[in-house]
Amino acid sequence: MKNLLISFSGGETSAMMTSMILKLALERYEKTVVVFANTGEENEATLQFVAECDRQFQFGTVWLEAVVHPGRVGTMYKMVNVQTAARHGEPYEAVIQKYGIPNNKFPHCTRELKERPIKALIDTLGWRKGDYHIAVGIRADEAERRSKNPGAIIYPFLDWWQVTKKDVNKFWAAQSFRLRLAGYQGNCKWCWKKSDRKLLTILDEAPEKFDFPARMEAQYGLVGPEFKKTIAPGYHRTFFRSNRSVRELQMLHDTTEWTHPDNDALDVEDGGCKESCEVNFEEV
Repeated sequence: MKNLLISFSGGETSAMMTSMILKLALERYEKTVVVFANTGEENEATLQFVAECDRQFQFGTVWLEAVVHPGRVGTMYKMVNVQTAARHGEPYEAVIQKYGIPNNKFPHCTRELKERPIKALIDTLGWRKGDYHIAVGIRADEAERRSKNPGAIIYPFLDWWQVTKKDVNKFWAAQSFRLRLAGYQGNCKWCWKKSDRKLLTILDEAPEKFDFPARMEAQYGLVGPEFKKTIAPGYHRTFFRSNRSVRELQMLHDTTEWTHPDNDALDVEDGGCKESCEVNFEEV
């Protein structure tokens, strides 16, 4: 029998998936481990939700954070819990110090903050390639997010149970608690994958959430392999769409007519950032 690692992103879909697997599908696997990888820039509501799932559903979640080493040594992990989990971007900053600011052109944050720490845990467990599956919470109504090179990934809500967003909402409506975040907020406080409209709404409601990315741009805007060659004068890395910096996003907020993300005003493209950032694990 294979082993199973459940990638619990901290969102409601993956939490429901985890609950169903632990209740209905444990007999399919020899050993099952639930893992949550904290980036240090998760909303506090996400951390509390993961902890409450452990209390209410007995997930026994293993909480991980990336540990970044210099040179050619790959990203490893350390174990934390809801009390000791980073809340000021410490793992995220360590990744940026080494690899530079992530954005559409350099999308390494999920790889270094989630995929590689989880893969390092798998290695620690002694699981060999081909001996395990990784369950990822992608629903039947978002099948386009399925990886083209799944490797060890399985999608229980696509292949075992046809679960949609409506089913997820129905499940959580029957529970005594749920994730206290609006859909446009997501688990990451300010994810660069979000649409302009969502980012501007978050900036309007909680401008302090952008203090971290603003500091990263100021300190590490010239970190990355492209700086080893000749580049355009004045170039530096930024996080957001259209090469916008946090400052430019703030200027857009102050000078542009925009509305709440429920309205089709500034930007109708979501860009792929749903309630959480799911791993792809194309290396496993």
